[in-house]
Amino acid sequence: MRIVTPSRKLAPQPLLGALAICLVLVALGASASGAVFIPWSSLPHLLWGELGPSDKLLHDILVEIRLPRVVFSAVVGGALAATGVAMQALFRNPLAEPGLVGISAGAALGAVTAIVMTAGGFFVIAVAAFAGSLCATFLAYVVGSRYPGVAGLLLAGIAINAIAGAAIGVFTYMANDAQLRDLTFWNMGSLAGGDWRTLGWLGPWTLLLLGYLGSQWRVLNALLLGEREAGHLGFKLATVRRRLIVVTALIIGPLVAVTGGIAFVGLVVPHLVRMMLGAHHRYLLPGSVLAGALVLTLADWLARLVITPAELPIGLVTSLVGGPFFFWMLTRGRAAPK
Repeated sequence: MRIVTPSRKLAPQPLLGALAICLVLVALGASASGAVFIPWSSLPHLLWGELGPSDKLLHDILVEIRLPRVVFSAVVGGALAATGVAMQALFRNPLAEPGLVGISAGAALGAVTAIVMTAGGFFVIAVAAFAGSLCATFLAYVVGSRYPGVAGLLLAGIAINAIAGAAIGVFTYMANDAQLRDLTFWNMGSLAGGDWRTLGWLGPWTLLLLGYLGSQWRVLNALLLGEREAGHLGFKLATVRRRLIVVTALIIGPLVAVTGGIAFVGLVVPHLVRMMLGAHHRYLLPGSVLAGALVLTLADWLARLVITPAELPIGLVTSLVGGPFFFWMLTRGRAAPK
């Protein structure tokens, strides 16, 4: 299979700049809007000015609640999109994304196990989800390495997804009413766990690994030509596959552990950027990071506004928007594997 690679229609630097500007504007709008509206003109004063008694509430809402959530949504969105690009290049399949090798299913199984079998809170669930993603990745690699190429990884991922789905069904059957509620909301995804403490360790970790992923644009370009051609260019494909899978797991595992399930960002966003920039990964990777950050920040903003003062689960928003859009792409022949 190969990815449909339309010729680049737009110059990369202006488009990357436009995406960055749009991301900043959407971040400002998301920071100002919500159950309590903060005027845009008040943002600089609340961040850097001297606060009066009437400003204390707005400052706390902006700095302690909204800003970390906006930054967290940008980090998660960029990471999901970038790993989607890497998986699509690795498998040479435009339908590939991190869940294909069982990473997301392993995280979901770990979280469900923690919810049903322990009385732990958010931290226990996050650790269990991360451990589940790593175990699923290790199992996929060990089993998949018995077969040449990426076919083994793909088959192992299918098996892991099926087993994890069955195990999740068993735990769901065992759960009581309160646990079923927790399971439901975790599977639908949420960015409510994004605070400064979480960003303090997850942000640098994710950005460091994204930097490494961005440095691999040459081998990702070579993989689009085929495994034999990439090998002739001097790349050690077994090592490349191992590194890409491990890096993807190390990025997605902690994020899914905190956010739960967020669909379609890693699948649709790379297609959007590829349609505008082409498949050159030197531009496709940073463009996908910016576009993924923009899309998820905008989706979270909408999730908080639609039913204010409550909010929709972010996974519902991305699925409601991403599903029909991806279906449209399929009908236009833009995402079909060939």
